[in-house]
Amino acid sequence: MNDTVTDTAETAPPAERSYPRFAKPQRVAFVQSSWHHDVVAGCWDSFVREIVARGIVASQVDLFEVPGSFEIPLHVQMLAKTRRYTAIVAAGLVVDDGLTGFVAQTVIQALMDVQLKTEVPVFSAVATPQSFERGDADTDRFRQHFATKGADVAHACADTLLSLERLRGQVAAGIV
Repeated sequence: MNDTVTDTAETAPPAERSYPRFAKPQRVAFVQSSWHHDVVAGCWDSFVREIVARGIVASQVDLFEVPGSFEIPLHVQMLAKTRRYTAIVAAGLVVDDGLTGFVAQTVIQALMDVQLKTEVPVFSAVATPQSFERGDADTDRFRQHFATKGADVAHACADTLLSLERLRGQVAAGIV
């Protein structure tokens, strides 16, 4: 009898992830701050890759750029009111300039208000680091952070849209 254990994780090809599909087409707006664009841009790139893997067609994802994070909520609100989008994602970097707490809190609260008033889910990839120095180390670290955040927010967006789709179906059927 052979007691050798084979590590199948190293020998087997990676399994393709499969995700539930949407019953109806979804359209997503992505509102991104152009301030610190070189740091934040990776969020968009990884978001699009992941949201497409989750079943939303790339042509159904629209990018909007605004000057800074403070301008994001107004654009999100206007887009939500069009009823064209089933979800909206916001991405930006708020750097400490003495107003960080105010700006970050204001942006997040405004995004929550939009979502609750319009019933269009809004997702935040707005980061407010304790410190950010314009240099290779911090810039690279936050580029990676935004790339990871983009994939994370894509999963949250898709999962929420699926959940809302099911919930709306249950409400329409009188189940809930």
